Amino acid sequence: MGLASTGAPWFRASMSSGTFSLLSPRSPLSVPISPSRNVCLSSALLSCNCLSCAYWKKSATLDCKASVYVQRRCTQNFRRSVTENRVRKVSCSLLKVEDGINDEACELVSGVELSLGEGADNIQAYLFKAVKNNNGTGILLLSDVFGFEDSSTREFAYRIACNGYNVLVPDLFRGDPWGRDRPKAMFEEWIGGQDPQRVAKDIESSTKWMVDEFVAAGISKKLGIIGFCFGGGRVIEVLARDRGACFGIGVSFYGTRMDPSIASKISVPVLFISGDDDPLCPVNVLRDMEKSIGSGAKVVLFGERGHGFAHRPASPEEDGDAEQAFTTMRNFLYDGLVVNKN
Repeated sequence: MGLASTGAPWFRASMSSGTFSLLSPRSPLSVPISPSRNVCLSSALLSCNCLSCAYWKKSATLDCKASVYVQRRCTQNFRRSVTENRVRKVSCSLLKVEDGINDEACELVSGVELSLGEGADNIQAYLFKAVKNNNGTGILLLSDVFGFEDSSTREFAYRIACNGYNVLVPDLFRGDPWGRDRPKAMFEEWIGGQDPQRVAKDIESSTKWMVDEFVAAGISKKLGIIGFCFGGGRVIEVLARDRGACFGIGVSFYGTRMDPSIASKISVPVLFISGDDDPLCPVNVLRDMEKSIGSGAKVVLFGERGHGFAHRPASPEEDGDAEQAFTTMRNFLYDGLVVNKN
C-alpha cells in the first residue's frame, strides 16, 4: 500500500482502494479505506490496548475528525496531555509509510512528568528523553501562552527528542495557561498576572535541574534553549542573564514582548525564526537584536507567514514552511551543541 503525498511534509491517508496499516507492538492493524472518504481510526484502534495504540485511541475517540494526517518526521499529535506520573515510551514509527519517505532516523522516546522544587517553589514539568542514540544534550523548551500541556508544544518537544536530545518543558504558568475559550479582552489582564520575576525564577529552577541532571553529571557540556511566542521572548532574557554560563545556544520562534536593549548581553549563538507578516514579532526588532548580538546571531524569515506557523501550521503551505523551520533549527542545534561542543 502507499500514502498519497500532498507535496507538503504531511500525507493524507487516502487511496482508491486497499487498506491503511497501523503498526503496533502487538500486531499490525489494517483499516479499510473507502474510495469516497478519508480514514477515521477510532473504531480500528479499539481492538488493541498496547501503549502505542492507546495514544492513537485517545486521539481518535476524543477528537475524531474526518481525515487523518501523518507527519513524515517523527511526530505524533498528542491531542490530550499525559498526566500520569510515570515513564512512558512511545514510538515514532507507528504508521507505515512508503519506502524512502521516512528518511530521518526514528527512535523511541521516553516521557515522564516531573515535580521540580518544593513548597511555594514547586513547578511541574515534562521531560522527553531519547532512548536510543541519545546524544546526552539537554534542551529547555519554553512554551507559548497555551502552556506546557498543549499538544502542539509537546509534539514539537517530542520531535526534538527524536533527534537524540533530552527536552524539558516546564509549566511557566503554574497551572493557569491561557485558554482558547477565554475572551480575548481578558488577555492583558491574564498576562499581567504572570509575575515576570516568578516566571524567571521558575525558568531558573528548571535550568538548575537540567544542569544537575546533564551538565554536572558530565553528560552535557552546555544546554540549549528554545522558546515559542511568550517563551521565545523569555529566551532572550534568559540568555542575557546567563551570559554563556549554562546555555551554549538559543532558538527563538517569533518571540513576543522582547526587550532589544538586553540583546547585547547575549554571548552565545541565537537563531531567530519568524514570519515577515507577524505584528507580534516585528522584523525590525529582530534585525536590531541580530546586530546587537553580533557574530552567531541569525534571523530566518518566512514570507507571508504570521504568528505561530512553525509549531501550529494551519494549512498545507504552512506545513511546508514549518518543516523547513524545524530543519533549520535542528541543524543549528546540531552544529552548536553536538558538533561544536563548548
